Amino acid sequence: MPTESALKVDADHLRRDAFLYVRQSSLRQVFENTESTKRQYALRERAVALGWPLERVHVIDSDLGLSGAQASDRDGFQSLVTEVALGHAGIVLGLEVSRLARNNADWHRLLELAALSRTLILDEDGLYDPSHFNDRLLLGLKGTMSEAELHILKSRLQGGILNKARRGELEMPLPIGLVYDGAGRVVLDPDRQVQDTVRLLFEAFEAAGSACAVVRRLRAQEVLFPRRIRRGIGKGDLLWGLIDHSRVLQILHNPRYAGAFVYGRSRMACNAQLRPVQRSVKQQDWKVLIREAHAGYIDWQQFERNQVKLRQNLGFAPGERGRMPREGNGLLQGRVLCGKCGARMRVHYEPLGGQLRPDIPLLRRGRAPSRQTVPSGPRSGGRRGGWRVAVGDRGAGGNRGRAGRAGRDRAAHRAGRRAAPGAAAAHALRGRAGPSPLRQGGSGQPLGGRCARGRLEPTPARTRHLAATARTPAARG
Repeated sequence: MPTESALKVDADHLRRDAFLYVRQSSLRQVFENTESTKRQYALRERAVALGWPLERVHVIDSDLGLSGAQASDRDGFQSLVTEVALGHAGIVLGLEVSRLARNNADWHRLLELAALSRTLILDEDGLYDPSHFNDRLLLGLKGTMSEAELHILKSRLQGGILNKARRGELEMPLPIGLVYDGAGRVVLDPDRQVQDTVRLLFEAFEAAGSACAVVRRLRAQEVLFPRRIRRGIGKGDLLWGLIDHSRVLQILHNPRYAGAFVYGRSRMACNAQLRPVQRSVKQQDWKVLIREAHAGYIDWQQFERNQVKLRQNLGFAPGERGRMPREGNGLLQGRVLCGKCGARMRVHYEPLGGQLRPDIPLLRRGRAPSRQTVPSGPRSGGRRGGWRVAVGDRGAGGNRGRAGRAGRDRAAHRAGRRAAPGAAAAHALRGRAGPSPLRQGGSGQPLGGRCARGRLEPTPARTRHLAATARTPAARG
């Protein structure tokens, strides 16, 4: 140990404990690169040589098999940073900077805390004191080079994969109905039952024009759809079961069934919790698209027609503004938004009085549909349509008892059946522009019900408006 490095250790450092951080980037490296692991554990002797007793050298090896690109999932690194911040660590040992962190944000945060608590850092090259400018500058350069090394390795791997994909020679997992032959070419599955089932799905969509209709038709015919096990026990075996809506959409959106080789349909991104998630990429932004690269079940023209039809079927996708009115007497599907939470509402038909009446329940993606609805009934004079309650903001009385709310809902609905609908609701149902149904009261109160996250409550302004309307001769007649 050089004398200059040993002089950096004083009694205050020896009074605290030493922490050795051990990490490998993957489980495969843990089992195969055993020499690297042994070298990291051997750093305990360096701490003993500097004056720390062996029983006060703590080894943190809970992050073996985890990448150092992020600190969110590394409990060992987080506990090490905590010990440094609390002033319990006199020295932190690591084989090299990349073992501690490959992210500049995590590395410089550790350096800042070590400088404040006067904690030493030791690697295979030497001993450093982050509170000294020269040592901290050198450690910062090492951290930058460690992050750049990770970027260079990733760029080399991605460059080779992309170059092979541009030639259409990159082997990728194939969807059900397509397999690789002995020469590595993509061919149709030799199992005739698998081929016929996949063709039946595309024929059903061509006839029905809806993914939900395809699911209903296949289930009505008791058709089982195959699924291949990708990994684990029984890898490569076929399982047969009922198909669901998401599986139908995956098949219809997959261009491999049209005989096209595609690379770059999705990309990795981080969500709000900094966890990696997959994001879909638009067709014009795909990195590689080679049409007629292999045999398929449909041609490219039919694939594009299917995509257009699926986009036209969307009514509640994020960012969508709704589509043209479809069959039925409900004209507001895909265009009504909740006045409280902003969620999109949909049209639902229920049998009432011998005919189907449209209601507009609240639709929340990823959760069970709410019971909140905007009922529609016959208008005065025998005409159809008309809202009885419009959705508004939740007021201060939104936390009353359930029984009271149910009674007020029934009273408001009965009053709404006697009263003529407002001009704004009539304009909205006929498709003409008009004032918003959410603000009709003179005091700024909404005339509709409060959005009570599952129920509709009439506001005081709405109750007074309905009572005054019911007393007029036109309403009583």
